Amino acid sequence: MAGLTVAALALPSGMAYAQLAGLPAVIGLYALLLPSVAYALLGSSRPLIVGPEGSLAALVAASVLPLAAPGSADAAELAAMLSLLVGACFVAAWLLRLGWIADYLSRPVLVGYIHGVAVVLVIGQLGKLMGLDIAAIDPLPQLAEVVREADGADATTVAVAVGGIVVLAAGRIWVPKVPMALVVVVVGIVLADAADLAAHGVALVGHVPSGLPSPTLPTPGASDTIALIPSALGLFLLCFADEVLTARAYAGRHAQHVDANRELLAMGAASAAAGITRGMPVGGSGSRTAVNDAMGARTQVSSLVAAGAVLLVLLFLTGPIADLPKALLGAAIVVAAAGLIEPRTWRALWTTDRAELAIAAFTAGGVIGAGVLQAIALAVGLSILDVVRRSARPHDAVLGWVPRLGRYADVALHRSAEVTDGVVVYRLDDRLFFANAGYVKGRVREALRGAPTPPRRLVLDAEGMSHVDAAGLDALSGLIAELEEEGVEVCVARAKAPLSARLDVTPITADRRFATVRAAVSASRGSSPSPAPTPHP
Repeated sequence: MAGLTVAALALPSGMAYAQLAGLPAVIGLYALLLPSVAYALLGSSRPLIVGPEGSLAALVAASVLPLAAPGSADAAELAAMLSLLVGACFVAAWLLRLGWIADYLSRPVLVGYIHGVAVVLVIGQLGKLMGLDIAAIDPLPQLAEVVREADGADATTVAVAVGGIVVLAAGRIWVPKVPMALVVVVVGIVLADAADLAAHGVALVGHVPSGLPSPTLPTPGASDTIALIPSALGLFLLCFADEVLTARAYAGRHAQHVDANRELLAMGAASAAAGITRGMPVGGSGSRTAVNDAMGARTQVSSLVAAGAVLLVLLFLTGPIADLPKALLGAAIVVAAAGLIEPRTWRALWTTDRAELAIAAFTAGGVIGAGVLQAIALAVGLSILDVVRRSARPHDAVLGWVPRLGRYADVALHRSAEVTDGVVVYRLDDRLFFANAGYVKGRVREALRGAPTPPRRLVLDAEGMSHVDAAGLDALSGLIAELEEEGVEVCVARAKAPLSARLDVTPITADRRFATVRAAVSASRGSSPSPAPTPHP
């Protein structure tokens, strides 16, 4: 039942996403066959469903349509080659054991990308919903053309589109387990035939070739293939990050495990299968995976059942699909795009980190205004700069003894913290490396100047220091030399073994390394705890 329900959702959405990518509708059906089988045999996620997706289709369109006319055989050939190139990226990453790269498309980038794509999807369907022939390819020119041509909208097409959107939206709210997209498709086909909608100006899908695709290697020109390589890399990164996030989300619900490196192989095989069967790039489908899981599927057998259902449609039911109004495919995409919008994710970013909110907003705006690839590249660059910014200004604290906690804690947060006369305890909560060595050195000086009594000992709490590079070691050695000239002894507490080994090149000898902060403070001669007069900033 889960497999049949997934197929009912996948059939209309697959055709819709193919047309969104500027390809014949049947290409979307081809991409639901062998790729699903390949992932079912190799993937590590039990409920995940793969196939054409709106977010990927938008990038396919941006990659293919500048090189070929929409709906042409050349466009289909380029889409198949793009699938093979994406598959090659997956396989290369699998051979190099690069499963960890999924973590480097940060959540703000993904949030911004998904919401930007949702807007792009809606704008791209306005022409179909209004019965207009839109020549522009990019979202903003498309929107401008729709506004200019709005007076020429076909009333019958608009009525069909609005009806489809209302039914789909109501179904999503009131009967979420019913495949309303399939219901709309069937009703639309019957209505188109009974009311002769084509004679009233409603555009139909048209002829869909029956039968199965014959395996073949796409052979576009060398220059076009080279031009697709950057897009293939972008698709690979987005597809893998989104697919792994979806797979891990459902694995967490069922105490299962997802092997990121195995996912690379599985998605590589699925992409290659799409390429040799005249399909289009595929990815993990969040919406169909959610339905699959809700219907009780616990293995990839449901994917095989869904592929079998699509197979039967291609063999015996392509004739009726020709009478499907394109406006209903556009309505399906608009409702699916609306489902991608999650205001709570923006509220969460606003609450937790305004810099991440800015990255998400920049990514969304870039996807709409500048293009998908350009926006992703710049957004990833911003994410990297944000990481550098955070590392260059790491969190730190001056510590004092908090009796009720029985440990040393940040004096800025605990006003009852007691400091020891002549001892400053400084904690760095990040690695010490070339980008923050000077900043940390200055912060240590500030901590010493803010001490309530002249300091004799500096205790460096190194529990949060994961690594020290050569520049950090030089800065630390220089600081130790300067402080010892001023009569301040430096010792280290709670350094982990790898860090302690790197400290061997500094003047901090073994007798000045302690297992706990308390031991390091107690080792100071003449120490006596006293309340901290003011919390240190």
